[in-house]
Amino acid sequence: MGQRVTGRLAELGLELPPQHPPAGNYVPYVVTGGQIWVSGVGPTWGRELRGAGKIGRDVTFDDGRAAARLTALNLLAHASHALAGDLDRIRRCVKVFGLVNATPGYADAHLVVDAASGLLADVLDDHGRHARSVTVAPSLPMNISVELDAVFEFA
Repeated sequence: MGQRVTGRLAELGLELPPQHPPAGNYVPYVVTGGQIWVSGVGPTWGRELRGAGKIGRDVTFDDGRAAARLTALNLLAHASHALAGDLDRIRRCVKVFGLVNATPGYADAHLVVDAASGLLADVLDDHGRHARSVTVAPSLPMNISVELDAVFEFA
């Protein structure tokens, strides 16, 4: 992994989660045309699910934000794998799409996913600022509270 991003992760007291295989018939990411398209990931540490349940019923707002941050670390872990460990090659996080497993009418999904956006900006500096969409889902696979996918541009 490159020194700039590695150093920033260490400064923030963060480490990338271990990768785990996809939960279905798909790949964790696709590299094409100078971009990495990371498949949807959730709040896991390796195979351990952290952050199950519906926000607004089973999961607090703060715990939902913590799940979103862990999910963003999983995005970076996949990008790191795609770049042979050199996250310094990321030119930009282009787009993040977020799904939040929440109760009907939940109005703070954007603030939950904002924790992930903040982490990406903290770790990647201006390269981590991105376009974003967020929606509330009535349920998510394995009852995860947050799912994110992302597109990264790299050199």
